[in-house]
Amino acid sequence: MKSLRSFRLLTALFAALLAAVAYALPASAAAPKFFSANSSVNSAGALVVSFDERGLGNGNIDYSLSADSTAVYACINGGGHNPSASNKRTVNGETTAQGSFESKNGRVQASLTAGPISAGSFSCPSGQRLVLASVSYTNIVLTDTTNEVTTNVADASRTFFTV
Repeated sequence: MKSLRSFRLLTALFAALLAAVAYALPASAAAPKFFSANSSVNSAGALVVSFDERGLGNGNIDYSLSADSTAVYACINGGGHNPSASNKRTVNGETTAQGSFESKNGRVQASLTAGPISAGSFSCPSGQRLVLASVSYTNIVLTDTTNEVTTNVADASRTFFTV
């Protein structure tokens, strides 16, 4: 009688262990990895990071983007020129963005957009307009915060007006 109880207990423990292993296998099969991540600057001066992450499970995946940014703002006259070297301002700061995207077939292909940083209180005299002359983004880091996977992305810059 005692050996029958022991046999049933061992059988129950083995079945529980087998169920736990079978349940854990699909979760451990996911191996998130950024397949690609590219940076560019759009016509508004914002950083755009397009990426492809694979090896994901199903569901929403959360992302964060950060970069150090430098923007040069200038005053442009009606002729499209910067009339004075003093009529420009360089601003520096961190640019960030967050997003959540649905994984399809274990993959997310998406883009995050951030920036540009503001000119702050810099303004132009009458008859001139404030423009973003150039912008650059360095130390660009994209993170899948759901799976704690990070990738560094190439720097990006763009010049709109030579000042």
